[in-house]
Amino acid sequence: MSIAHRLSQPEVKPSRAGSTSAEQAPLLLRLLTVITLVGFAVGAYLALVYAGTDSTQGNVQRIFYFHVAAFSGGSVAFAAAVVGGMLYLRTRNVRWDRLSLAGVEVGFSLSLITLITGMVWARPIWNTWWTWDPRLTSAAIMVLTYAAYFMLRGAVEAPDKKRAMAAVYGILAFATVIFTFAIIRIRPDTIHPTVIAAGSTSSAAEGSFAMTSNMTTALAVNSFVWCCLIAPTLVWWRIRLASLQEQADRLRTLL
Repeated sequence: MSIAHRLSQPEVKPSRAGSTSAEQAPLLLRLLTVITLVGFAVGAYLALVYAGTDSTQGNVQRIFYFHVAAFSGGSVAFAAAVVGGMLYLRTRNVRWDRLSLAGVEVGFSLSLITLITGMVWARPIWNTWWTWDPRLTSAAIMVLTYAAYFMLRGAVEAPDKKRAMAAVYGILAFATVIFTFAIIRIRPDTIHPTVIAAGSTSSAAEGSFAMTSNMTTALAVNSFVWCCLIAPTLVWWRIRLASLQEQADRLRTLL
């Protein structure tokens, strides 16, 4: 498009309301972000100070408060992707695809935190960064399954077909989340401790530990923060970013 033709076009100016929404996040989102930051700080204090030091594992046991909570938050984000995918297949509304994509991206990021913190814990406890234990293997498969989700979206060019295929894939991929959660409860040969279970952790697991009331409180608060605050906040910010990007793309087409 020539410069003369561009100058001849009327200038496109966003409305006052549109300009405000593009520059500033909704009040509820900003409040939720502040609450999330406070919640994360409280959870970190409970994990690093209030919970106390485990008599068997020492301070490295504190990683579990973030390790378990990150997996819980990732599961919530992946569940949001399932909801978004189902609603997109039913309505074909793009906003549900944005929810599905945001859920997978946030869940994938939190799952990486789960894997990394687990490896950091395993090095001093199991004397190795990685072992092909059923729980670790299932977690790795889960992460790789969702990594393939991004490859699928990048491989399909037609927007409607891409969204539909991604929605179906995101729904089916959630089976890996369920399997990863259940594996240490159905496989007696795993060495991974069962942190959340009826009673104490599995005595057969290497690195298992009995939780005190302070530890239980720290784990519960961190799990709540990551599930109900961190994951939803990150998903909302990602949806907002996608919406702003689409607005910018539409404005570019008018130039």
